[in-house]
Amino acid sequence: MSSFPYEPFSVRRLDFEHSHLLLTAPDFDYDTFSEVATALVVRIDSIVIEQEKNADLHVWLIDFEGCRLLLKGEHYSGALWIEAMSSADNDTLAFIASMLPTDTAQYC
Repeated sequence: MSSFPYEPFSVRRLDFEHSHLLLTAPDFDYDTFSEVATALVVRIDSIVIEQEKNADLHVWLIDFEGCRLLLKGEHYSGALWIEAMSSADNDTLAFIASMLPTDTAQYC
């Protein structure tokens, strides 16, 4: 269970053209990304396969019901998104989006 007392994640934009699900999330920085990302992973009932840290970008390979996706967080802008590795997985992004509340989402 998340340590957040409210639903901390919502869908900002589902972009089928680029296979991205952009999320609204709690503020995070380089040191707190793991807490926020772990809460999202638990929230969508997925599993972390790999974690990579760069200077400004965190990239986690996650498994959601057998589908491999990239969970990315850029701490300077506070952007958090899930990226399909192929447009064939856009249905999975749409399913994950349906699990979360919508924050003025724009569907492309």
